[in-house]
Amino acid sequence: MNIHLSLYSMRIKDENKEHAIRKKTIEIIVKDGVDGLSMQKLAKAAKVSPATIYLYFKNKNDLITQVYLDVTKKMTEASLKNFNPDMRFAEGLRVQWANRAKFCLKYPLENQFMEQLRNTPFHSKAIHVEGESFGEIMRKFITRAVERKEMIPFPSVEVFWAVAYAPLYLLIRFHQQGKSFNKKFVMTDEKMRQTLTLVIKALSP
Repeated sequence: MNIHLSLYSMRIKDENKEHAIRKKTIEIIVKDGVDGLSMQKLAKAAKVSPATIYLYFKNKNDLITQVYLDVTKKMTEASLKNFNPDMRFAEGLRVQWANRAKFCLKYPLENQFMEQLRNTPFHSKAIHVEGESFGEIMRKFITRAVERKEMIPFPSVEVFWAVAYAPLYLLIRFHQQGKSFNKKFVMTDEKMRQTLTLVIKALSP
């Protein structure tokens, strides 16, 4: 019995170490960027030896890739909660905004971490591994909205994304900074609703 308890304690301890490594990876990259992350700095921050990191990850690139994949997966799952591609366009977009805002406000570091890596090769790897099903769901949603004449056609997914979601992420950024244009700013449900109404109007035929 004592042997089983000892093995269980070791497993929990190892999980705690990996969690600390992942958490500190996010914190360091948000603060210092990808180039500011070193295994020595990470080991010190996570209170483990550099050798311990290599028990879980092959190298620095593998570490960042795995952490980014994990955060992206959580964001994807959160954004699809209570969402269905068959939803009417306005309702589906409202659910998407609510889900994304909730995730970004609950996990501000993870959100900033994803923003840091959005224009790097790590983002492309995450999209390749995790993004196919999500991309397909969103394509169906957009296609059906256009077919029902609830939304105007767009020349590309990128253009749609810029119009549909960029305003939300800008509000979230202002909120996290605590200001916009040198004025105090707090994002409220009412401000988000007003912005979403304008976005839906811009996207409607």
